[in-house]
Amino acid sequence: MQILDSYEQKNSLLNTMNRFIGAVNNMDQTVMVPSLLRDVPLDHRVDVSVVRTASAAAAYLDQDMYSSYVLLKSIRNDIEWGVVPGEGRGKDSVGVAGAAEDEDLEKQFHVHLQGLHAVLSKLTRKANTLTTRYKEEIGCGN
Repeated sequence: MQILDSYEQKNSLLNTMNRFIGAVNNMDQTVMVPSLLRDVPLDHRVDVSVVRTASAAAAYLDQDMYSSYVLLKSIRNDIEWGVVPGEGRGKDSVGVAGAAEDEDLEKQFHVHLQGLHAVLSKLTRKANTLTTRYKEEIGCGN
């Protein structure tokens, strides 16, 4: 019996998590001096004047490579080591589940699974972009 075909394996949550962890590990091994990332925008190809709202522009400008580096490493650690319940989160972020919500657990699971997959894919691209930009900044882009 074949477990999964290659397309399904490629899009599995475990493979997505492994790609993210691998990208962050590569980033971590590449970035030898994290302090060089301070005040360097993550994507130098984005024109901030094109950003439509002031709050979006401020959020973009606040997002330097160093803060992205710290965020990506923190998320990797949470995935690898788990999250302490209640640490840095609301008391009950899910809320009280009623009987009606329990009936639709499979749908909720799929929504969260798709969301997690999408977020991890974006974070993987962000880690790869940060690694590439760091190499460009220090002059060893290959």
